[in-house]
Amino acid sequence: MDKVVESAEEAVRDVGDGASLAVGGFGLCGIPSVLIAALLRRGVTDLEVVSNNCGVDDWGLGLLLREHRIRRMTSSYVGENKEFARQYLAGELDVELTPQGTLAERLRAGGSGIAAFYTRTGVGTSVAEGGLAWRYDSAGGVAIASPAKETRNFGSDEHGFEGEFVLETGIRSDFGLVRAWRGDRHGNLVFRASARNFNPLCAMAGQVTIAEVEQLCEPGEIDPDNVHLPGAFVQRVVPLSAEEAADKRIEKLVTRKAPE
Repeated sequence: MDKVVESAEEAVRDVGDGASLAVGGFGLCGIPSVLIAALLRRGVTDLEVVSNNCGVDDWGLGLLLREHRIRRMTSSYVGENKEFARQYLAGELDVELTPQGTLAERLRAGGSGIAAFYTRTGVGTSVAEGGLAWRYDSAGGVAIASPAKETRNFGSDEHGFEGEFVLETGIRSDFGLVRAWRGDRHGNLVFRASARNFNPLCAMAGQVTIAEVEQLCEPGEIDPDNVHLPGAFVQRVVPLSAEEAADKRIEKLVTRKAPE
């Protein structure tokens, strides 16, 4: 099945107000910037987004945030976006902070049909006991706090699962938006380096997954042993132009004097 669509605008045509999105990328590495820009132009709002972070003030998901298109974020790291902090502390944005490994596993579990799982991460903290501020009010008080989560003590057994664990739920979203280094017309994808951190998981979690690809391949060109994400998880493929593929940002550019 040929899953290639002509443009990013066509690919996001049915993403409506209030949709939930799982958006790949790690920092600014491997983010689906072309699809995000298409959503911005489309004008959708009230979005619920799951992503490791929310871009920066002028790139990635930060563009949607700046226009107040995002209602709720589930993330593990938000330290590079000043507007994110401002909206959160001003009570304009719901935020569910989740440990990074837990977030990754929640996405993987959702994509694998696993409703919930137990983990040690967060036991004995507000992650498990509740009380984290999901939303502040305009006066700086907590308007909505995270609820306490179910915990279970597995005692001691031969498999090493000793002690208390917290129950975390899997994540499913209406759409998954990802960026791949290479992809074929059937949706089989290959990611490069850090871009592989969250993109495959967000693709799995989306009920409809849209992949923008830097290099479009014909079926059979990618060795099956090199496929990072099977096309079964991808419904639409958007080939990028050379300019779009090269348009990448760096969060913090650090340089040093070249050696003589």
